[in-house]
Amino acid sequence: MSSKSITFAIPCLMGLEKLVAEELKRLGLSDIRAENARVLCTGTPADIPRLNIQLRCGARVLMELGSFPAQDFDQLFEGTRALPWEDFIPLDGAFPVKGYSINSQLHSVPACQAIVNKAVASRLGAAYGMETLPETGSRYQIRFSILKDRASLYLDTSGEGLFKRGYRAVGVEAPLRETLAAAMVLLSKYRGRDPFCDPFCGSGTIAIEAALIAKNRAPGLNRSFAAQKWRQLDAGLWLDAAEEAMDQEFHGKTYEIWGGDIDPRAVEIARSNAVKAEVEDTVHFEVADATRFHWGGEYGRVVTNPPYGERLLEKTEAEALYAAFGKATAKLPDSWRVYVLSSHTEFERAYGRPADKRRKLYNGMLKCDLFIYDQALARQREASLRQTRKHSHSNRRK
Repeated sequence: MSSKSITFAIPCLMGLEKLVAEELKRLGLSDIRAENARVLCTGTPADIPRLNIQLRCGARVLMELGSFPAQDFDQLFEGTRALPWEDFIPLDGAFPVKGYSINSQLHSVPACQAIVNKAVASRLGAAYGMETLPETGSRYQIRFSILKDRASLYLDTSGEGLFKRGYRAVGVEAPLRETLAAAMVLLSKYRGRDPFCDPFCGSGTIAIEAALIAKNRAPGLNRSFAAQKWRQLDAGLWLDAAEEAMDQEFHGKTYEIWGGDIDPRAVEIARSNAVKAEVEDTVHFEVADATRFHWGGEYGRVVTNPPYGERLLEKTEAEALYAAFGKATAKLPDSWRVYVLSSHTEFERAYGRPADKRRKLYNGMLKCDLFIYDQALARQREASLRQTRKHSHSNRRK
């Protein structure tokens, strides 16, 4: 694979685009452009392993091969066939096709998949002098998007989604994706200094992601990626990327990261997952009732994802749970910050007080809000309102 620049597309859950863009900036990528549910950037082949190993909030790393108008099947076929597939896919490479079409004349996804597959096979067959390709080798997953009659073609370098860190072999009901859990931790601005608590820890995902962030440990170090098997990508680049990530990890520090759940089985799973993530010395899990949550200390933060009502509990049960949890967290010092993810439309009423700030996020396809309770934010807002009123009153007097 040549060292020329590559356009990458990083899909992500809606609401996480800014966080992904910030990650790409920290990794030194250029031409970063955030769009709905994805972020584009420019890099080199060496960035393929770096992005896969280090991204916390992105869904996968796609390498763009080309983009062109596709108002009909002929345009889709010819545009796809014109791309240099033989530069990436070897003679025996397998090249399955997945994709989607939105607001386009070519609305049948299966038909588009068949056309793209046929065009790639035609190009590769001509390049290798074969009518039928074996497809017995490594997987080169092709992905396409057709948006407003414009097609973009990609190779998926990740394989399984980046939310699969490799530590959660077993889960409990209604699991939270690791990428969203990491986003919640980052949005709480946790950096490892204050106590960090998740009173509804389930299989431990939020607390484990907090531990990885506190230690600055790359989330992809314990898993493999599709592009590791690509012949055209120098294997040394993966070793370099892993070494770079490990060099940035913090060692010898202690952190106060805690997860509690009323279900003993969930706590055992969380502990097992922490061992797999190699953070068992950083995070502590125990059986505990979230409605009786308390914590000593002047500072800290709670980041949690309680049952929503639609999935694990009936709405009335969920509301009773929120009310009891709200009373428990109300006893914390004002300097504590509380972040709660919920899809329940009446969460604030049930919890007992309105959030100081809300942020729209998606848990898969489920629309949620991250309810933020932060007295510092409330004081800032009150000060800003007082200043606005003072300025308005001064203008009226003039």
